Amino acid sequence: MSDCGSPGPQPGQAGTMLPPWPRALAVIAHPDDESFGLGAVIDRLIAARTAVDILCFTHGGASTLNQTHTDLHRVRETELRGASAELGVASVTLLDYPDGGLSRVLAAELAGHVAAVADRTGAGGFLVFDDTGVTGHPDHRAATSAAVLTGNRAGVPVLAWTLPAEVAARLSAGTGQDFAGRPPALIDLRVRVSRERQRRAALLHASQISSGAVLWRRLRLLGDYEYLRWLVPPAAPAAR
Repeated sequence: MSDCGSPGPQPGQAGTMLPPWPRALAVIAHPDDESFGLGAVIDRLIAARTAVDILCFTHGGASTLNQTHTDLHRVRETELRGASAELGVASVTLLDYPDGGLSRVLAAELAGHVAAVADRTGAGGFLVFDDTGVTGHPDHRAATSAAVLTGNRAGVPVLAWTLPAEVAARLSAGTGQDFAGRPPALIDLRVRVSRERQRRAALLHASQISSGAVLWRRLRLLGDYEYLRWLVPPAAPAAR
């Protein structure tokens, strides 16, 4: 079976337009999440004149990958800032929580950081990984939980990047890694994207990327589309 294609919801089952937020905050766990996971969506938002800021909770120093054989704590910060500049991100806030340890931090503490950055930037919405973590990583889930907690408290919508169940199953079968996807009924948006900027940003994470990285297989499977779901939906317009 070919890797190419765009499985998932058929036309009419999911929306095709990202929200017209003046400003959005991407809440992530590790450097490279903004590019490997959210890169094409961030690019699409910025192309639509949404200013995007990034809050990253860890330096990613516990990664088992180190293609450049260097100090990951230091280098991954440089990679994050370079990739974010390539995507056109407005600002990056990088915290220093332990990589692999976010789930042991109180959700309210992490949410306090989300609220502070959102207040400073004026974010009208949060962009996150799905609450499965997509790869199941507990740090991904903790970062998303913090954004959802803040969103529910402050009335800020939270939009999550996810995978169609079919893509997740094919990735899991082909790589031996656990990917979590969603059936069409749980996907709210199917958005056409360009991969050009995402690919360039991903390559700037030199310590984490290789020619055989799972990322490239995932992008082939997804084709020109990304899939998203609301974790905190936008408030319904008030009736007149």
